[in-house]
Amino acid sequence: MKFKDFICNEALIADLKATTKEDAIREMVQALLNAGQIAEADYEGVVQFVLNRESLGSTGIGRNVAVPHTKYQNVKKMVGTVAVSAAGVDFDSLDGQPVHVLFLLISPPDQPQEHLSALEHISKQLREGMFRSFMMQAKSQDDIIELLSEADNNQYAV
Repeated sequence: MKFKDFICNEALIADLKATTKEDAIREMVQALLNAGQIAEADYEGVVQFVLNRESLGSTGIGRNVAVPHTKYQNVKKMVGTVAVSAAGVDFDSLDGQPVHVLFLLISPPDQPQEHLSALEHISKQLREGMFRSFMMQAKSQDDIIELLSEADNNQYAV
C-alpha cells in the first residue's frame, strides 16, 4: 500500500484554518467534496461517522498527529487527504499536545483489509521523525505531494 493508492492530491490542505477537532474534520471532508471524491449529499453523513468514531477514542495518536478515519456506505473506493495546521488543532490527543498533521481516511465498509493496510501505512510513516517534521513544515500542496511521494519511495525507511 502506498499513499498514491488512496490520497487525493486535489484535496490536500497545506494551511488548515480549523482549531477544533470537529471543524478540522469538516474542513477536510469539504476538501474531499470539493475534489469530487464524495457526494454533496454524503457530506454531513461522513462528518458524523468520523465524529462518531472519535467518540470511541481520539485518533490524535500523539507526536502532533491525528488519523481520523471511518467506513462509510456510500463511498465506492477508499479515499484520503492530508491537512497541515501551523497553529495546531485541539484534538484530544493521547499526549495532550496540539495536532499539526492530520490524515483523514474514508473507506467502503466492504473493504476492511484495505482500510487496515492504509492505516498501517500511515502510522508506519508517521512514526518516522523526519517525515513528521517535514510534513509539519509543508507550506503548499506541492510540498505535501512531494513528501508523500518520497515516503512511497521509501525515502524515510523505517
